[in-house]
Amino acid sequence: MSKAGKRVAKRATAGKRATAAKRALGKRPTAKNRAAADRRARSSKSRGAVRNPVFHHALLKTPRMQEMIDWYQKVVGIEAVFQAPGIAFLSNDEANHRISLAGGEHFRDNPEFRHYAGLHHLAFEYESIDDLLDTWERLHREYGFEPHVAVHHGMTLSFYYVDPDGNSVELQADVFGDWKKSKEWMRTSPQFRADPIGKFVDPAKMLAARAAGVKEKELLRRAYAGEYAPAAPYDYRVDLPS
Repeated sequence: MSKAGKRVAKRATAGKRATAAKRALGKRPTAKNRAAADRRARSSKSRGAVRNPVFHHALLKTPRMQEMIDWYQKVVGIEAVFQAPGIAFLSNDEANHRISLAGGEHFRDNPEFRHYAGLHHLAFEYESIDDLLDTWERLHREYGFEPHVAVHHGMTLSFYYVDPDGNSVELQADVFGDWKKSKEWMRTSPQFRADPIGKFVDPAKMLAARAAGVKEKELLRRAYAGEYAPAAPYDYRVDLPS
């Protein structure tokens, strides 16, 4: 082969190598491609698994539409995002609604609710024990609202109120301030296994102790030890198993 032919062949070989290198580079996974591949793999593995949703709202039937809206606004700051004859959507956070109301005079109260299957209560959680105690004080002072049950469950301090339709509404704060810790305590605590209801408390006594300087940890310890027991028994509005 002549020198000129050799030079041409050399350039052709170099060109093929460069093209192959470019193709190989194009096949290298980028961070974006790797993330997409990981998502596809996870999706493939989890197609048969339960994908846990977040609880969003409940619908209540009521013959007292406006009274219910007003009560929930006073107690938990909920507002009507939308209201029309016979229906309302209420929220006290970023969600479009947390409670739906279907209203009409044809709905009837059930005086035998204790003995029938169905919902007993809704629950709202505060960020701190102080927020819960302050709310008890506000509802007591401004509206004369009193909980039909106040109890230290072990993992939560909980005050239960009755809405205008007779539904129980729990206002609670996590005793541990951490859902993982309170869940683990429920799973493993001999105290909770022996007594899953907890100790009834008098919120007024807890507020008085707090005002006297008792710190939160000690306040909760005393409450769970039964030191702030109410003077009269509470009505749980359900027949609990003995």
